[in-house]
Amino acid sequence: MKISYNWLKQFVKIDKTPAELSLILTDVGLEVESVDKVQPVIGGLEGLVIGEVLTCVQHPNADRLRVTTVNVGAKENLQIVCGAPNVAAGQKVVVATVGTTVYPLEGEPFKIKESKIRGEASQGMICAEDEIGLGKSHDGIMILPSETQIGILAKEHFKMDDDFVFEIGLTPNRADAASHLGVARDLAAYFRSEYEMPDLSSFKVDNENLVIPVEVEDVEACPRYSSLTISGVAVQESPDWLKDKLKVIGLRPINNVVDVTNFVLHGLGQPLHAFDADKIAGKKVIVKKVNEGTPFLTLDDVERKLSSEDLMICNAEAPMCIAGVFGGKTSGVDANTKNIFLESAYFNSVSVRKTSKRHGLKTDASFRFERGTDPEITVTALKHAAILIKEIAGGEISSSVSDIYPSHIKPFEFEVSYKNINKLIGANIPSAEIKHIITALGISATNTSDDTLALRVPSFKVDVTRECDITEEVLRIYGYNNIAIPTKINASLANTSKPDKENTQNAIADMLTANGYAEIMCNSLTKSAYSKNLDEAVFILNPLSSDLNVMRQNLLMPALESVAYNQNRKNADVKFYEFGKTYHLINEKYVERPRLLLLISGGKEREQWNQNAKSATFYNLKAAVDAIISRLGISSYQSDVLQDENFAYGIKYFRGDRALVSFGAVSKADRKQADVNAEVFYADFDWAALLDIVKKNKIVNKEVSKYPQVRRDLSMLIDKNVSFDTLKGIAFKTDKKLIKEVGVFDVYEGDKLPEGKKSYALNFILQDEEQTLTDKQIENTMSKLIANLIGQAGAEIRK
Repeated sequence: MKISYNWLKQFVKIDKTPAELSLILTDVGLEVESVDKVQPVIGGLEGLVIGEVLTCVQHPNADRLRVTTVNVGAKENLQIVCGAPNVAAGQKVVVATVGTTVYPLEGEPFKIKESKIRGEASQGMICAEDEIGLGKSHDGIMILPSETQIGILAKEHFKMDDDFVFEIGLTPNRADAASHLGVARDLAAYFRSEYEMPDLSSFKVDNENLVIPVEVEDVEACPRYSSLTISGVAVQESPDWLKDKLKVIGLRPINNVVDVTNFVLHGLGQPLHAFDADKIAGKKVIVKKVNEGTPFLTLDDVERKLSSEDLMICNAEAPMCIAGVFGGKTSGVDANTKNIFLESAYFNSVSVRKTSKRHGLKTDASFRFERGTDPEITVTALKHAAILIKEIAGGEISSSVSDIYPSHIKPFEFEVSYKNINKLIGANIPSAEIKHIITALGISATNTSDDTLALRVPSFKVDVTRECDITEEVLRIYGYNNIAIPTKINASLANTSKPDKENTQNAIADMLTANGYAEIMCNSLTKSAYSKNLDEAVFILNPLSSDLNVMRQNLLMPALESVAYNQNRKNADVKFYEFGKTYHLINEKYVERPRLLLLISGGKEREQWNQNAKSATFYNLKAAVDAIISRLGISSYQSDVLQDENFAYGIKYFRGDRALVSFGAVSKADRKQADVNAEVFYADFDWAALLDIVKKNKIVNKEVSKYPQVRRDLSMLIDKNVSFDTLKGIAFKTDKKLIKEVGVFDVYEGDKLPEGKKSYALNFILQDEEQTLTDKQIENTMSKLIANLIGQAGAEIRK
């Protein structure tokens, strides 16, 4: 949701900078995801000043040029060569001085330089309106009123104030804050000040010449319906101030009537809809549900089949609008509209939500109706819109306000105690402060005792119905950061089954974090283009977009999007891990599989002045994989070369027919699909399989041996197809008691070796846990080992 800083200041007094205000909004529960500076026109008229043409004479070397002298309020006047046919002495004009960058409506921006034009010096440019983005005319230069002050900045003269837009991540429960008024209410409570509602004192009914009766057949789906008519309007382009308000928050201006309805929606949070009154057949409006399968052409030129559960705004003959969601093609306001029927209603949130999902329509109106609008603001918004339409489109209000509200929605009434509020918050906030915050939020509070308040919660606070909700309201305004962290922590012992899934996951997460990995949490919704087995894909019935239409079948592709996001922002060295689930449809059953993803790309370590940068490799990932397996206490497993379309190459660890982890280099196809250029290595753990093994493992504690270890090294030639795991297995089979560890410290393949051969250098750690090893024991073990390596692996021992 976008909120304009300047627009916000029309509802509440603000003396904070946009940066300061963004922190305050986040503190009160309206998380600001970004703050962007917005200028009414590109360039913001920076560098442009108001000047006066003192002299204007014919250019000696060009018939269509004039040489002017312009006073811009500086110590010296400027000489400017101008080609406009309407330039003349005595005019007040807009001047782009040397060094100014000009942003025309068409073409690329350009910088004004001091130059000579046909032999005459030119120290700037006198501007036409299309050259600075203020209009489309290029017939000549802009000529300003004679009383215009010279020397002032053009942005001051045209009142081009920069604005700032807050992108707020609105949570579903905060329907009351889905407007500038809603945000202003929270700020007024935070600042302990007041917010202002629109002035409706100028509203009056001009006549009763266009009365259109309304009948509401389904009062459950439409508890309140307010309306009026305006006749004799002139539908045309909106004034600049209105267009600028909408553009700042990302809306495209359409015409003055529709723009007013959007302005009121984003200002007060109440959706409105304007109908062409002359297109209402039978001059009657009926709010009802229609027959199943009724065809209806919406504003986007799509014919939709209506459900019998869809609430519709109809005339005497046919539907005109999907209530609270989307307008119809044939009943809307256009350039030929002269009379309008203006609607301001309160629709049932569940009804609107189901209809919106059913037809796959998401609009600004449905966004608010789905979450719950304020039933008490319909008439206020209606009158506010009517005043604005009369002001900018002309016409007369030609009917009294029709307000069908058979069963008034009552405020929530319940009691709260100061003691319980403080208990939930974990701090002692003074009772007077609690009551002041509650009343500042628009909630009526009356003391029934020293510790109890009787509350009447207004209808716009749709999520405040219990004592815990009030506690949340108090806490976010009082300030989460103002609650001290307790010095005493109470804990209890629990007998949980082994292994404790949370503790095991936290242990691995702590280990990875300590080794420089950052935890990520990617969206479980992704695009079907990432699915390599669509037959097992879990599709979303009503996806928000084509990019979020399926549940992920692996953790890789969303993680690659995170890699691309970081690399595009100059953070090429990434080490990620994620605990998550994948989702599959197998034999008509939905299956969730817990997984652990490990991913590295870029440099092995951050750049340092005292060492050369090294790129991360497969072996850096393998070290992390082995560390996880070791940390879980898993010692027996097999390994094999990986054959998987997700990997360019890799290895898998497995037990029996169950893979524990597959790891290696990401395939080029997957990297290309996610727009990642650098090489990426990742590991995919079957977290459920690992936990099953940990559960079966028995923890055996034994004394650390007090007898020393012995190391022996062997260098050998072996066939290239012989793996280290094969050699390691031979070693442990030779003497399980004495050989404790096997490691490789050198591998060589080159032209100096026989064809098909490679050189391995291995080290062996020997230890007897009951006594000190003798030379004879060591020699016997190494002799057996050499014999087995020669016989079983075809090794040639190098002396």
